[in-house]
Amino acid sequence: MTQLAKAKGARVVGTVSTEEKERLARGAGADEVIRYTERDFAAAVDDLTGGEGVPVVYDGVGASTYEASLRSLRPRGMLVLFGASSGPVPPIDPQVLNSGGSLFLTRPTTAHYTATREELEWRTGELFAAVAAGELDVRIGATHPLADARRAHEDLEGRRTTGKVLLIP
Repeated sequence: MTQLAKAKGARVVGTVSTEEKERLARGAGADEVIRYTERDFAAAVDDLTGGEGVPVVYDGVGASTYEASLRSLRPRGMLVLFGASSGPVPPIDPQVLNSGGSLFLTRPTTAHYTATREELEWRTGELFAAVAAGELDVRIGATHPLADARRAHEDLEGRRTTGKVLLIP
């Protein structure tokens, strides 16, 4: 995601939980990296943006980070919750979105963005074209035999993975 955002001219501020993930985020092109396990990243984003906040936050962590993600947004900013590696986000009072500056919240899923065969081919075509052009480096973090699928899922759930995890038949 960092590489695609950078290709569109974005300044990328990443949040990570470990030193290893910080190194990977910087390697992927993040301009700034904040360890949310050590620092209030909403306050850090506030410092980095001169109090303005960011227009969008893509949050794949979930329960541990969503509140700070909301506080990191500028007025009319959007929080895109696309994962829940630390657990699901509890129900959110819509008044929180109002008090944060008329914020937007979405929880996208692939099925809604590939609803037709035409849309699936369009989106995957753009993705594979970016990989082929060298604009997107897909990092394979681990491979497991299909027989070890349980271990792969446990590693994902335990947040012991980085990059893509492949199951090999």
